[in-house]
Amino acid sequence: MILASDLKRGVVFQLDNAPCAVIDISLQSPTARGGNTLVKTKYRNLLTAQVLTKSFKSGDKLDEADFARRKGQFLYATGDEGVFMDMESYEQFEISGDLYEDVRGYLTDGLDLVLGVFNEMVITIELPLTVELMVTETAPAIKNATATAQTKEATLETGLIIQVPGYLENDEKIKVDTRECRFISRA
Repeated sequence: MILASDLKRGVVFQLDNAPCAVIDISLQSPTARGGNTLVKTKYRNLLTAQVLTKSFKSGDKLDEADFARRKGQFLYATGDEGVFMDMESYEQFEISGDLYEDVRGYLTDGLDLVLGVFNEMVITIELPLTVELMVTETAPAIKNATATAQTKEATLETGLIIQVPGYLENDEKIKVDTRECRFISRA
């Protein structure tokens, strides 16, 4: 059991038989004597990805979720599925659907990541903040175009398409921000 007053950003609790991760939290002091402090939370239901808000009294007890973050690795893709391995138990998970589609463009064989496991099922995949990917197709470099920052479209080795600076060419390795899907630098 977790006390509502002990909730912090990132804590996972169980509400309505679903694991929920706290995104934001604020405390509201009572205006009258003897009133309870309210704990206002903004949380994400990890099964449905919905972002919801709820207020608890500071003394309310919440169930702990059977949720664990485990070190994992992407092994390979098979059609519309990805195969991931838990690095602690060496158990393999085949993941498809929206969960896989959201991260597919950043995955290369052997990429280390964090798997969120609830009731022995992977429900979240946390990518590293940056990944290194190879540019496979882009327009030729633009010469003498340094007066203004110009960008062009580039297709990466995973099929991901992003905007890159005009000086990049094919077969260059670049760093990509996985949160914003944008070019950071050459690798």
